[in-house]
Amino acid sequence: MGSCRDRPDSRGGDVLLRIAKLLLIAIILAVFSSAALAAANWSGTFEAVKEENNPEFTEIYRIRVHNVAAGAIEVSGDKGSVWTKIGSVLYPTSMVSNNGYTASKWIDEGDIAAVAVNAIHVKTDFNFADNKGVIFSLLPIDQKQVPEYYNSYLSPDSSIYTDIKAGTSIFGGEYSPFVGNQVSTVDAQGNLSPIGLGFAPTEGDTFVIIVERPVNYPVKVVLENRFGGLITLTYADGTEKIIGTVLRPVVGVGRFLGTKYCETGRIRANHPGVLDLSTSPYGEIGGFQIIPAAHGMSEEMLTARVLTQWMVVGPFSATDPSPEGVAPLFKYFIHPRYVPADVSDPDWDKKALERFLVDVKFKDEDVWSPMPIIALDPDLRKPLPYWANKALQKVTHFRILFPVFLAEENK
Repeated sequence: MGSCRDRPDSRGGDVLLRIAKLLLIAIILAVFSSAALAAANWSGTFEAVKEENNPEFTEIYRIRVHNVAAGAIEVSGDKGSVWTKIGSVLYPTSMVSNNGYTASKWIDEGDIAAVAVNAIHVKTDFNFADNKGVIFSLLPIDQKQVPEYYNSYLSPDSSIYTDIKAGTSIFGGEYSPFVGNQVSTVDAQGNLSPIGLGFAPTEGDTFVIIVERPVNYPVKVVLENRFGGLITLTYADGTEKIIGTVLRPVVGVGRFLGTKYCETGRIRANHPGVLDLSTSPYGEIGGFQIIPAAHGMSEEMLTARVLTQWMVVGPFSATDPSPEGVAPLFKYFIHPRYVPADVSDPDWDKKALERFLVDVKFKDEDVWSPMPIIALDPDLRKPLPYWANKALQKVTHFRILFPVFLAEENK
């Protein structure tokens, strides 16, 4: 029997191999992203998704927010003729944040820049010095007490705090807006004026968000979870389009704190640089993110270059720009949408149900299965357990199912 020192250290070899793989991935992404950034046209409408980025829209409802203490938050399903109160403003704001998250720069001024179960952000300007958007926010009541070591964007002074719970109503419930929806102010005569470059809210303003979605609406998008995997969009009439490529698959899950406010297999957030999906039950934390390639090279996304909790995507053609702020993944089409008990309803697949749902295929299986339930200890001070870094390694496909009734309207 040989001595221990004569045996190869398999653990050390594994570590070196993992480091080598991560370095190779980083080099590939850097080369691709450099080309993408050089050609970047974030509003951009490369041929594969030209229709999705220049769609005809239909209004589905409006949101009205009175920016005063105790101001009403209301919705209208008939273009403003009748309004229903759904909440109130706790604290108004008269400020903007000049230090928005990086991806807020990839949306037009005056538009919704992010929609999440725990926040809505509105872009008003561009901070050239720091290369970031200028924004103000709407927040649910849960954000009054922010967890220690909070790891998402938050600017309390430039936020309108509401009494609406996270994961409900305008925050991922039945009245959630879309990224790219326009925000307007209302004058004394009731006329709408879209907010524009340099706008800052004042106490007493009334805001209206016209929530609209494309008329030609898909039924699903499928992402092959492999290097070079195809991203395929399918419409109700059976039309399929390849809209992009997976540059790096997702293998792990991480602590994305907003997942606490949505169920397993749901959309947690959408903005021009991320699509955030939950793997954890309501009240627990766990999920992963889908990001476009160039955003993966930004300073705030350093961990996405080497860790396993992010899927990196790009255009179908390598000569097209990276799809920051480009529909359908990062504008207009997808938003958090959760209605309690929608999946448990025995007729959920036959009814006009307002929900997005994400399911998966596993290796060596040819059937779609529910998103695996994976939750993590929420303490950000603790390192992730090793198993979390490979929790999704057997998933070969992700499928995002769009709201049923929207698809039915287009048949």
